[in-house]
Amino acid sequence: CGLELQALQAVNCLNASSGTVARHLEPGWEVVMEKKDFRVWKRPIPNSHLYEYRVLGSYNDVTPRQFFNVQLDTEYRKKWDSLVIKLEVVDRDVSTGSEVVHWATHFPYPMYSRDYVYVRRYDVDVDNNLMILVSRAVQHPRVPETQDFVRVHAYQSKMVIRPHKSFDENGFDYLLTYSDNPQTVFPRYCVNWMVSSG
Repeated sequence: CGLELQALQAVNCLNASSGTVARHLEPGWEVVMEKKDFRVWKRPIPNSHLYEYRVLGSYNDVTPRQFFNVQLDTEYRKKWDSLVIKLEVVDRDVSTGSEVVHWATHFPYPMYSRDYVYVRRYDVDVDNNLMILVSRAVQHPRVPETQDFVRVHAYQSKMVIRPHKSFDENGFDYLLTYSDNPQTVFPRYCVNWMVSSG
């Protein structure tokens, strides 16, 4: 997460209304959407038709701990995300804190639904006042591929959350960098619309 931390630090040094954030990202990032407290960039993944995305957001009415816990709470996500078909932790390693998650999600008609099996690991870094969540696709014997879903084998996500003050006071910035290969080919205007629509 070193590059994410550097990018988040650079962004924190900027005036949010200056519109100069993109100049402080590594080369190759292109703005997809820019709103007051939410920005999305993309850049091509070398030797593929895919993109890596970077999302920078800021909230002032939620605590960092609440936001972090929502990211980890699979039961709560099933309540608010109508696209979830299945979402469960299938394995845990208590020594490392890693969890293996199986997530099946609806895709727009006429495409088949997709499923992801990924390992996630998280940390609350009190010394540096950061919360970090990283995920990447894995294979797991408890979740074999089925005919019901198209399995996404390439997925990675890195999120850094930096409180404005503390973990339990309202206000924080987050930086999410992710990529996946859902095994579809969309026209670019469709991808841009899907990303900007959430």
